[in-house]
Amino acid sequence: MKIVSVIPARYAATRFPAKLMQDLEGKTVILRTYQSVVSTQLFDQVLVATDSPIIYNEIITNGGNAMMSTKKHECGSDRIAEAVEKIDTDIIVNVQGDEPFIDKSSLEKLIQVFKADKNKGIDLASLMVKITDRQEIESPDTVKVIVDNKQFAMYFSRLPIPFQRTPQEPSVYHKHLGVYAFRKQALLDFHHLSMLPLEASEKIEAIRFLEYGKKIKMVETHAQGIQIDTPEDLKRARNYFQSETQ
Repeated sequence: MKIVSVIPARYAATRFPAKLMQDLEGKTVILRTYQSVVSTQLFDQVLVATDSPIIYNEIITNGGNAMMSTKKHECGSDRIAEAVEKIDTDIIVNVQGDEPFIDKSSLEKLIQVFKADKNKGIDLASLMVKITDRQEIESPDTVKVIVDNKQFAMYFSRLPIPFQRTPQEPSVYHKHLGVYAFRKQALLDFHHLSMLPLEASEKIEAIRFLEYGKKIKMVETHAQGIQIDTPEDLKRARNYFQSETQ
């Protein structure tokens, strides 16, 4: 089974423009993310797919692999689909460019889903982490996921799901982490399918897979990492890096 990792990297982030080129203790965020994924030694190839010559040059000049997107893409999955269309691979793992502290054991769990899926009934797998902080549960910036008794995704939402009807029956909430592993055909299908109403409403690309009947296996992890969406996140990342290297 051939497995590649693709890191989609957009320069013009809405909340924190040029965040991937910010300094994180001597290296840019995107370079640290790329090198972290390479260092796991889980992949036959690691590639950054970007719309930015600045990011492209940052990876190439530091000895990495990168490609420039030739089209404008609405989401990371579309950018990855273009990148892998002509690559010989079975599984593609998407790691976000703003997550420099990616957890190796979580990636191993995603890959194991496909190694154990002898009948090839699973289209993609993704990570989730249990959350208890009420502010995070209620935040529309936190995507929540509910699963069935076999850990397949039933729905994703920016609302707190499931709804807790009574305090005597406490709900368990899971945050969806933006790390995916796809069968190649499922990813290419996504790229050629149009957006449907639920995805358009929630602005969550994983919903497109559900709307078209794809099976998403959710894998629980305890490693949430630090996703750099704001200057405050970057400060936390710098503090974490310093604490880990002391």
